[in-house]
Amino acid sequence: MREVTKINSRWLFCEGDLKVDRPFTKGPVYSQSKTERKLQGPASYNHNDVPEGWGFGTRELISIGWQWVDLPHDYIINKTPEKNENNTTGYFKYTNGWYRKHFKLEESDKDKRITILFEGISTHATVYLNGCLMKHNFCGYTSFEVDITDNCYFGEKENVLAVYVTTDEFEGWWYQGGGIYRDVWLTKTDRVCVDLYGVYARPLKVDDNNWTVKFETTIRNDNYDGRAKRITAKSVIMDKDGNIVGEAQGNVLLGAKEKGVAKYEAKVENPALWDVDDPNLYTVHTTLIKNGKECDEVTDRIGFRTAYCDPDKGFFLNGKHIKIKGVCAHQDFGLTGLAVPDNILRYKVQLIKEMGANGYRCSHYPHPTATMDALDEMGFIVMDECRWMESTDEGIAQMEMVMKRDRNRPSVIFWSLGNEEPHHKTEVGQRINKSMYRRAKQLDPDRYIMAAVSNADGCKIFGCLDVIGVNYNLRLYDDIHKTYPDRAIFASECCATSTSRGFYYDGDPDITKTAYANSIDHDTNAWFMGRENTWKFLCEREWTLGEYQWIAFEHRGETYWPRLCSQAGAIDLFLQKKDAFYQNASHWTDKPMVHLMPHWNWCGMEGEEIKVAAYTNCSELELFLNGESLGKKEIEKFGHGEWVVPFSKGELKCVAFENGKIVAEDVRKTSGKSYALKLKLENDNAVKAGDIALFTCYVVDEEGNVVPDAYPFVRFFTNAKGVIVGTGSDVCDHNPVNLPERQMRMGAISIAVKLTGAEGELKLYAESDGLNRAMIKY
Repeated sequence: MREVTKINSRWLFCEGDLKVDRPFTKGPVYSQSKTERKLQGPASYNHNDVPEGWGFGTRELISIGWQWVDLPHDYIINKTPEKNENNTTGYFKYTNGWYRKHFKLEESDKDKRITILFEGISTHATVYLNGCLMKHNFCGYTSFEVDITDNCYFGEKENVLAVYVTTDEFEGWWYQGGGIYRDVWLTKTDRVCVDLYGVYARPLKVDDNNWTVKFETTIRNDNYDGRAKRITAKSVIMDKDGNIVGEAQGNVLLGAKEKGVAKYEAKVENPALWDVDDPNLYTVHTTLIKNGKECDEVTDRIGFRTAYCDPDKGFFLNGKHIKIKGVCAHQDFGLTGLAVPDNILRYKVQLIKEMGANGYRCSHYPHPTATMDALDEMGFIVMDECRWMESTDEGIAQMEMVMKRDRNRPSVIFWSLGNEEPHHKTEVGQRINKSMYRRAKQLDPDRYIMAAVSNADGCKIFGCLDVIGVNYNLRLYDDIHKTYPDRAIFASECCATSTSRGFYYDGDPDITKTAYANSIDHDTNAWFMGRENTWKFLCEREWTLGEYQWIAFEHRGETYWPRLCSQAGAIDLFLQKKDAFYQNASHWTDKPMVHLMPHWNWCGMEGEEIKVAAYTNCSELELFLNGESLGKKEIEKFGHGEWVVPFSKGELKCVAFENGKIVAEDVRKTSGKSYALKLKLENDNAVKAGDIALFTCYVVDEEGNVVPDAYPFVRFFTNAKGVIVGTGSDVCDHNPVNLPERQMRMGAISIAVKLTGAEGELKLYAESDGLNRAMIKY
C-alpha cells in the first residue's frame, strides 16, 4: 500500500555555483553523454559534501561550504539588504545554490513505484538522482513530481538526490527567495496506483435533499510487462464523525505504462453544507483493487455547496447572498522569507478570519497546501490564481497542476488565469486566454473562470470569461457593467493604501519618497482609494460581488529604500496588527467594536492639535479626554469618527453607542517612562519540531501601562527547546532578520522561535539596558 514520507530533515546545502573543472580528454567528455551524465561536481553521485567541521570520514574532506539544513529553507532571507540591489525583490543579492539528500531504499521496494514531490522550489530547479538528470522545473511557485523508479538503488547502496537552484531569472512576484522552501515527499506505491492529484470528486446538487458526487479517478499502470489489468476504484464518502454517507466504484482496463480514468457516481442525502460560517467538510477515501486485493489508497476532502454569481444581484452561496470581504495575500513571512512552516501559514489565515474576511486571493500563484487546507477549514471564498498567462505546453501544465490539486476544494470558487497582463488588451492575449479557458473548462466545468485585469479600459478578454475581475479602476465599473450586462463584476484587487504601524504624522503622500505613511486611512490617489471609500463604493452597487483588498500582509519587495516592504497590508511584515486591521473589522464584522487612534504619548507637544480618529461598526461615538466629553458624532455606515484634539496628558476614551446604549469602548493613555519588558505568545499552534512559536516583546511603565512609542534595543535568548530564527520591528531596519537582537520601533518586536523537539518547556528571555527583564514559558 501507499507509503508517504516527508523528507525535510538533514539536507546538505551549499550556496553558490560550485566550480567543476572542464575535462580536456576524451574519456570524461564521452562519459557525460551517458545516462549517468554527471560524474563530477555537486550533481554527481560521489561528490564530496561532508559539512565543514565534521572531520574526515569515508570521504576525504575537500569540499567547502556545505552545511546541514532542514526544509523548508530559504537561503536568501538572512542576507543583509543592500541599497544597490533591486528594490522589487527586497534589496537582496540573489545567488544560486545546491542541495543534496542521501537516502536508502529497502530491497522490498524494488517492485514499487517511487516518486518525489517537491511542493515548491524558488526559482528554477534541476533535479538529479545518482548523477542522472531527472527533471527541470521552470516555475518557482508550482509543485512537481519526479518519478525516480528506474534510477534508484536498493539495499545498502544509498541514493543521492541533488537539486540545483537558480535565482537569476526574476519571476516575481516581488521577494522571491531562494531554495527548497516547501515540503518534499517521498512516496512508494504499487506499480498500479492513483496518479498525482488523481481523484476528482465533483458534488452536484440534484434537489433540496439529494446530491450526486461524480468521480473521475486517474489510475496509472507502471508495470513493465504488457498484460492489461482490470482495476477497480472504490470511493467512500464519510462525514466528520466517520459515518459513511455515500460510496461508489468504477473500473478501468490498463495495459503496461498506461493511464486511464475510472468514472462513477455516488448518491448523498442531506449533506451538511459547506459555508463561510459553517465550513463542513467530508472525507473521500479511494481504494484501488487489483486481482481482488487492495493495492493503493488515497484520501481527499470535499464540501457540498452551491455558488452563483448574479450579474445584477451579486454573489450567492447556498442560495444566500454574501458580499465577498476578501484580501489578497502573498505567501512569504517577514521573519522567515518563503520558508514558512505550516503552523504559521495557518496562523496567518486565522488572523484574517479574525479581521472579518471571508475571501482570499492566492496572489499571484498557487499557494502552499497548508494554506489551502486552512482556507477550506475556516470558510473562505477563494480566488485561485495561475502564475503565468501562457498557452504553451509549459504554461498549460502549470495551470493543470493548480487546478488538479485544488479542484476538490469547496473554498475555491474562482480560477484566475492571470494578473494585470498587458496582453489583456491585445488580440494575442485574447487568443491565449481562449486557449487557457477551454482547457480550464475541461478540467473543471463548474467553477467560475476569470482574470484580474488592470487594463480594464479597452480590455479584449472580458467577453471570454465567466465573471469579470477588475483591479482598481473604480471609475470604470459602471461602464463595464453596462457593456457586459450578462457578466458579474467584482474587485479582484483594490485599495493598496499605504499605512505604517504606529505612524501618525502627515508626510509626503507619495510613498516612494518617504519611509513611513500615516496609519489612518486615506485615499492615495484616484487609483489607490482608501478602504472606506472603496468599500462604500462597492456596497452602493448591489451587482458587485465584493472585493479582494490589496493586501492582507505586508510583503518584502515592491518598495523604495529605506523601506524593505510594501506598506499596503492590514497586518505588518512581522504579523503585528495595524490600524487597518481594525478598520476592516469595522466594515466586515457585526460584534460591536471601536478602535481609537492615535496613541496618546505626545509629551512635549502640549496644546498642539492632534487628529483623532475611530473605526467602528456602531451608529454613534462619543470622545472623552480626562473624563470630559468632546462631543458625540453620528457615524454613517462604513464610516468613521474624527476629531481634532489639543494634546493634554491623560486618558483619551472613545465610547460606542447603539440605540442609546454603550456597547463598546477603547482607551489610549499617556504612559510613564519605560520600566520593564514584557513578552506574550501570539499563536498557540506550535506543537512539534519545526513549528514556529511567535512572540511579541513590548514595554510597560512602572504602573503596567503599555508604552506604545518605546524604542529600546532588546536582546533575546532561548533554552534548548527553541532556536530564534527571526526578529523584526521596523520595516526600515537593514540588519539581517535572523539576529537575536533588535531595535524596537513603536512599542513592538516580533520574535519567531523554531521548536527543536527537545523535551520540556520553551523559555524565551528578553533583556535591555535599563529595563527589567522578561521571561515567558511555552
